[in-house]
Amino acid sequence: MQRDPSLIPLSHQHHNALALCVLTRRSLSAGETRANIEALSRRIVERYELELANHFDIEEQVLFPVCGALAPIEELLADHRMIGALVAELRSRPSAALLERFCELLARHIRREENELFQQVQETLPRHVLDEAGREIGRRADRLRL
Repeated sequence: MQRDPSLIPLSHQHHNALALCVLTRRSLSAGETRANIEALSRRIVERYELELANHFDIEEQVLFPVCGALAPIEELLADHRMIGALVAELRSRPSAALLERFCELLARHIRREENELFQQVQETLPRHVLDEAGREIGRRADRLRL
């Protein structure tokens, strides 16, 4: 199903986050040196601060409230907290294992939102609710490129 225009800014941010995971995993597989692990951890912390924190705020303040009981919102919120905690750990004690956990959780979370939540939202929310949420999402979304 094609993505509703109201959700496209979030899907673009999802794309950026998935690319971050792919690039991180690719770099890790090329070498788990201390310098590489620290550089990758810094990149994740930076991307979290530049885009992911904004993304989570939009979902929690704009999208999730209009979803009601449509989707597993509590689990998605728990993922946001776990991802934030992993970023905090990467900030203070970077490791290859933490990088991999971060990538695995973030990728799984994004796929769940894209394949479950966004599909349910598109199929069940009234057009005017989607449009109103979309305007606010578009206004708040940080648009970055890797």
